Amino acid sequence: MANIFTSSIGKKLIMSVTGIFLMLFLVVHLLANSAYLFGPEAFDTIIKIMGSPVVVVMVPVLAGGFVVHIIYATYLTLLNMKARGPQRYAVRNVGPKDSWASKNMFVLGVIVLGFLAFHLTHFWAKMQLREFMGVHPDNVNDLMPSVFGNIWFLILYIIWFCALWFHLTHGFWSAFQTVGINNSKWLNRWRIISYIYATLIFFGFLTIAITAYIRG
Repeated sequence: MANIFTSSIGKKLIMSVTGIFLMLFLVVHLLANSAYLFGPEAFDTIIKIMGSPVVVVMVPVLAGGFVVHIIYATYLTLLNMKARGPQRYAVRNVGPKDSWASKNMFVLGVIVLGFLAFHLTHFWAKMQLREFMGVHPDNVNDLMPSVFGNIWFLILYIIWFCALWFHLTHGFWSAFQTVGINNSKWLNRWRIISYIYATLIFFGFLTIAITAYIRG
């Protein structure tokens, strides 16, 4: 079991599988939030659907994989820093084809994590957490324009979406490469799909945020 967590293949596999959980979580989250674009009634309907037994079980599982991804990425980064010792600031041996995102995945991850915490305190804590504690939750149709109506919050979210875009453009194809789809033909295809996926996620969340800002 220890070899799974410490071997080179095991590390990549864990990061890839948990990364796929993250990508699925983002898709589910975006599809649900997209209902906001069609008005309060549509959004309220989606909120009710999200409370169905299947979704109630699925979302925590995907979110759990997301959390493991964050914790394990932090563990690996600290482990690598310890292994490098006093040479941790030396120039890294990276190839000319390595993208900027691939060289800064942890930094991008920290930005995403920081804004995720901000997002949870402004939405999840005022809705699902209150409901779990038996307290009347805030109405999501009131929360959206309340939060995004602040131009500075909107700008912060745009920075978050940009960091997420860069993180996903590398993480998406890298995850599928690690799980075995790594021949030259499919690797190039996954690279293209990764940019399409990341861009759809970016513009999807951005459209929702801007719509809430306008309504606010």
